[in-house]
Amino acid sequence: MEQKIKEGLEQIRPFLQRDGGDIEFVEYTDDHIVKVRLQGHCAGCPGAQMTIKGVVERILTESYPEIKGVEAVQ
Repeated sequence: MEQKIKEGLEQIRPFLQRDGGDIEFVEYTDDHIVKVRLQGHCAGCPGAQMTIKGVVERILTESYPEIKGVEAVQ
C-alpha cells in the first residue's frame, strides 16, 4: 500500500513544486491514515490544510478507498 501511496503522491508533486513546495510521504498508519510532510513554500503556506484536504486527500481516497484520510505532520 505504501508504494501505491507514493505513486499517487508523485502525480501531485509537480503541482506543488511549481509553486516552490513539495510533499513527502511519512507513514501509513494502522488506522488507514496517510501522514505527509509539506516542504518548501507549502510548509508555511496559510492554504496548506486546504491543499492537504482538498487535493491530496481527495485524490488518494478516490484512488484507494481504504484510505480514511490524510494528515500533515511537522
